[in-house]
Amino acid sequence: MEQLAPLIAASINAGTPLLLAAIGLLINERSGVLNLGAEGMMLVAAIAGFAVGYTTKSPLLGFMAGAVCGMLMATLFAWLALRLATNQVATGLALSIFGAGLSAFVGQRFVGLALPAQSTSVPLLGDLPFLGQALFHQHWMSYVAFALCLASIWFLYRTRAGLVLRAVGESPESAHALGYSVRGIRYLALLFGGACCGLAGAYMSLVYTPMWVEGLVAGRGWIALALTAFATWRPARVLLGSLLFGGVTIAQFYLQGMGVTVPSQILSMAPYLATIVVLALISRNPDWIRLNMPASLGKPFRPGAS
Repeated sequence: MEQLAPLIAASINAGTPLLLAAIGLLINERSGVLNLGAEGMMLVAAIAGFAVGYTTKSPLLGFMAGAVCGMLMATLFAWLALRLATNQVATGLALSIFGAGLSAFVGQRFVGLALPAQSTSVPLLGDLPFLGQALFHQHWMSYVAFALCLASIWFLYRTRAGLVLRAVGESPESAHALGYSVRGIRYLALLFGGACCGLAGAYMSLVYTPMWVEGLVAGRGWIALALTAFATWRPARVLLGSLLFGGVTIAQFYLQGMGVTVPSQILSMAPYLATIVVLALISRNPDWIRLNMPASLGKPFRPGAS
């Protein structure tokens, strides 16, 4: 039990950026837009958040900068994919490549710098045995991520706006015929997704590894994309999936600390191997995926086109 509490706490810490990014991407995909640029958005937000946080000594401003940069990257994607009706897959991949290059160029002067580690504890609850150490010694952004997950459940299934968003994702032609602005709704969904990916990237450089190195995100944007399919586009399952993948990520360090004689490269591959295995298992039942996937996902919509 003494070892389980810090393992749970570390899993939540590792799963927080995945949860933030995946919730944003889920809202994107529920509106019918497939944005594969999560990795690039997170990288740009990570360097922006670290640069602002390091310069101003204010992590809050760093998170704000990360969210803004994520929204700017999402705006670029929205202009290309929604206004110009470019291929969403190709545009998302280009955005990821662009973000990787831009973050590496901008971050050159910040390589090797570090921020002080941030330790927080919820008053009173943090002193509880086991649960206090496991759940209530997290950074405040972890609780924001949980709150966003709960809010997205309420929004999608308990509000009219959420119903309209899901309707746009299922049949944009019908939503347009009823007078809804499909492009406008998808644009707002992309902005929200960009802000969430921005917060996830900033969390990586400000909290999880409070420093900047090139490629800091290390594929977590792609794992977040896989999480949305793993969760069949449902927020509650995204939460469980992020904790699962966070636990797999942290397990490698615990195994190394316990002296398990497995090459470190194999342990580092574990989160990505888990992603492949999960996707392979899901793909065995394409009808189940088709039943839960938004019908218009990845398909461009042109108002007035027959």
